[in-house]
This record gives sequence, structure tokens and C-alpha cells, in this order.
Amino acid sequence: MHAVIEYIDRHLDLNLDLAALAAIAHFSTFHFHRLFHAWMGEPLGDYVRRRRLEIAAMRLRAQPRIPVLQMALAVGFGSAEAFTRAFRARFGCSPTGWRNSKNDQVTRKLDQAASMSRIKNGDSSHKEFAMKVTLKDRAPVHVAFLRRTGPYGPGITQFWMDTVSAWMATNNLFGRARFGVSLDDPHATKPAQCRYDACVEIAKQETLAGDAKEKVIPGGKYAVLEYDGPIAQIGSAWDHLLGRWLPKSGLQLDSRPMFEHYPVDGRFDEKTGRITCEICVPAIPL
Repeated sequence: MHAVIEYIDRHLDLNLDLAALAAIAHFSTFHFHRLFHAWMGEPLGDYVRRRRLEIAAMRLRAQPRIPVLQMALAVGFGSAEAFTRAFRARFGCSPTGWRNSKNDQVTRKLDQAASMSRIKNGDSSHKEFAMKVTLKDRAPVHVAFLRRTGPYGPGITQFWMDTVSAWMATNNLFGRARFGVSLDDPHATKPAQCRYDACVEIAKQETLAGDAKEKVIPGGKYAVLEYDGPIAQIGSAWDHLLGRWLPKSGLQLDSRPMFEHYPVDGRFDEKTGRITCEICVPAIPL
């Protein structure tokens, strides 16, 4: 079922046929449809439509120069009209209205964060939000992961400390590269439906205790922001990368997931909440 979910997210532009998805899960179409509904809490068709609209909402914010029709086709809608009707029913506004309002919200949020930072540091001069973004070619990484579903924020830190650390200790996984993969955009997905994968790099044939799943984080070119700051403010860094840097970069997102990379020599101070990591966003030419 995890393989089906990943396939859907990577192929939203295609006709996601029930029989093909059932074959990925190795179930008959009848049993697959029932099991999917029970496992996800919504019918397959509703899930696919929701993901198409949520991915479109995220890309509208990050790619302001992409025409609405092109965005509609990229997530599997046959026309701009059908996309606009479905988008308005889901979010209460047109795609263009969403794009403008969300970018305005991000700008205000980042300006407020920058103002608070200047006040704390006693600096009254204007400074741009600190950013160091580079383009890197990353190799594919085979990982084992534990999934958490629920609101992003402090709960994810607690998930790593309470659940993931114990699982890593059992399997002697400390000293490996780790990744945090946020599969949903909290601007578009309801908090209770947001999914997060806590991942650790492993060898392909490695046997692990516990109920972790395995997958490959795709390689290729990524825009990488080097983050060094309070974990509570990492959301602002994500917003800046997607809401300000990416629209001006001449690049666009594709279907690969975004993630945070916690290298072996990365730091996390439990007392201050300060963390170092790389925020990685897939980037291809427009």
C-alpha cells in the first residue's frame, strides 16, 4: 500500500487506473478498493483528487510563472475549467486567487520573522532572510523509514526522540545519514492528514527489527538550503525557499519528494533546539 501511495504521488499527470494500482499492491481490484478505503479513511478516487489539488496548490505558490492550464495538465486534469471548478470546491477560491494570497501570506510571515530576529539581535537595519542555496546533484539513497501522520511542528521532534531513536538503537543505526521527508504541504493539506517519514540510510540487503518500511529517495538535481538555526523556525526557511527563492530561480519542482537531510556530522542541541541540516527541493529547468 505504501508503494501505491508513492506511485500515485509520482504519477499524478497520468490516468491512475484502478486495475494498475491494484496490481502494484498485489490485490484484486475488489479487495484493493476496500482495503485502500479502510487504510486511508477515504475512497481511492477521493484520495487521488485530493492529492492532485494539494500538489497543484503547492506548485502554484512556488511557481508563479507557470500558467494555470499547464499546472492543471501536470496534475491530471483535462482542462483549466475542470481544474478551476475542483480547486474552488476544495479551497474556496480560484487557483490564481490562491497563488496571490499564499504568496502574500508568506511574504508577511517572513518579514515578521526577520523583524523579530533583528529585534532580538539589537539590529535595526534591514537584512534579507539569511539564505545559502546551492544546486547539488544527489545520488539515490536507500532508506528505512517510520511514518507519522498528524500535524507538523513539535510533534515531529518528539517522534524522532521517542519512537525513531529507540528503533535506531535497537538496530544499531546511529552514525548513519538521516532524512525527514514531509509528504504533504501544510498550507494545502489538513493537519490530521499530513504525513512525515523519518528515514535512515541503510544497505539494500540489510535486515532490521521492527515495522519500518523501505524505499529509495530519488537522486538528481536539488536546490539545497543549508539551515543552521532553531528547529522552531525551520518552517520559515522552507517558506522562503519555496515562496521567494524558487520563483526567481528559473527552476521548477517535479514529482520527487522534498526532504531535510541530517548528515552524520550534523548537530542538534536539545537544550536550545538549534539544528543544522540541508533542506532539499527537487529542481529542474522551467
